[in-house]
Amino acid sequence: MKGCEGCREHFKDVPRSEQQVKNLINRLNRISGQIAGIKKMVEENRYCGEVLVQVSAVESAVRAFGYLVLEDHMNTCVSEKIRAGDENIVRETVELIKKLN
Repeated sequence: MKGCEGCREHFKDVPRSEQQVKNLINRLNRISGQIAGIKKMVEENRYCGEVLVQVSAVESAVRAFGYLVLEDHMNTCVSEKIRAGDENIVRETVELIKKLN
């Protein structure tokens, strides 16, 4: 599926494999579980330091997830657009990398 011209909704030209989707969804589910755990810790009035350790773990997990998506983006979308002569893709990719940090 491709996105429409002029809108912000876009789709990959090369879809992710079933295994890639499964792995990404599993990671997101683990992250959701970690966030639910933090919520429970807050509800239980747990020690701030313990909560912050879990917040750090979630941040790390989200960052790792983002790097996996970035790697896929570089290997598929970016390389395809470079081969097609799209000169804007490098600038777009640099901006995406900046947003991950």
